[in-house]
Amino acid sequence: MSQSDERNTADLMTIDGIGRRRVLRSLAVSGASALAAPALMIKPAQAAGRPIKIGFVSPQTGPIAAFGEADTFILDGVRKALGKGIVVAGTEHPVQIIYKDSQSNPNRAAEVAAQLINNDKVDIMLASSTSDTVNPVADQCELAGVPCVTSDDPWQAYFFGRKGDPKKGFDWTYHFFWGFENIAEVFSNMWNSLPSNKSLGLLFSNDPDGIAANEQLPGVFAKMGFTVTTAGLYTATTDDFSAQIAQFKKANVEIVMGIFTPPAFATFWTQCGQQGFRPKLVTPAKAVLFPSAVAALGPRGVNLTTEVWWSPHHPFKSGLTGQTAQQFCDEYTRVTKRQWTQPLGFKHATLEVAIDVLKRAKKLEAAAIRDAIAETNYNSLVGPIQWKTGPVRNVCLTPLVGGQWRKGKSFPYDLDIVNSQSAPSIKPDSVIQPIIYT
Repeated sequence: MSQSDERNTADLMTIDGIGRRRVLRSLAVSGASALAAPALMIKPAQAAGRPIKIGFVSPQTGPIAAFGEADTFILDGVRKALGKGIVVAGTEHPVQIIYKDSQSNPNRAAEVAAQLINNDKVDIMLASSTSDTVNPVADQCELAGVPCVTSDDPWQAYFFGRKGDPKKGFDWTYHFFWGFENIAEVFSNMWNSLPSNKSLGLLFSNDPDGIAANEQLPGVFAKMGFTVTTAGLYTATTDDFSAQIAQFKKANVEIVMGIFTPPAFATFWTQCGQQGFRPKLVTPAKAVLFPSAVAALGPRGVNLTTEVWWSPHHPFKSGLTGQTAQQFCDEYTRVTKRQWTQPLGFKHATLEVAIDVLKRAKKLEAAAIRDAIAETNYNSLVGPIQWKTGPVRNVCLTPLVGGQWRKGKSFPYDLDIVNSQSAPSIKPDSVIQPIIYT
């Protein structure tokens, strides 16, 4: 024994009984802690999964920028609702939503979709707001084998505009919205509720939306008892509608229906006033969906009629936030000080459907996500979404009603629902009125 060991033993022997017991207890506790510590250290922490990437393409600028005016609000709300992330196949993953502006241009939409696929490696792609954005994005996804959900484009323009075969459908791309058969039903219900000579003038844009409408609607309206005058397709650069207006005047047209961007319709409607053309009803699909587009027309925006795909009065809730349509619109106005706008519901619904799909996917891989899309049965802010019983594969129909712009209360103009025969669960606000000229 060394001299040091002898001194330590002597020190211990000189401690009284109480002190000795305290020392022994302290040593025993220290030893137990030392034995227990390795067991705590080897317990593995649950690792977080890799980030899930959602690509989202929408027009923020360009002629149809009004479709994207609520995008920032919607994205902020969804990101807040997602919090730290979602659980996919038992593992929690953070979620990144990567947003790209299509600039209202099909070529740009295809370009940014390719960037999201090849550079960002998105797990699922979303797109909305007319065939100028929806179709090129969906085409890129179909080629690359990337799961894709889109909305806000008549289904015929989406499906047949992409050379879809009803017998085969598409492998990777799915869409929810209404179709031209719904437009025909809703518009004819509105028009038939007012006395007229049933002389109908049609004018469509030379793009996938307008081309599909031109193929579908003239014959349908003729079978419904309208005398149809078709003024053909106009190009995006048209700034003179004199020939079409003269054609409508010659045919004594009392009802006008067309597909326009907001700027194109503003030109057409101004020239109608200048040339003394005064139809009883004007229903320019796409052109007057938004308060900002109607406000730009001034008093001549009053009593214009339009399709209504979503409103505060729709009896649906978000499956992501639990908000009703009314609550969602109220929050938008409170936060932005702006009036509600129809794309609010569909942009949010597109995101909430994607989140539901990801949560149900058996694996975080393309085929499993695609399979989860096909199996969707979800109640969204715009209504039920499922792809089992659509008019064609990959398409889900959503409700459509008719609306008319009136002088507003809190804002300059309000959109009233004036006909909901095709969707009785959505209650009308008022009855349709003819345009009043001063």
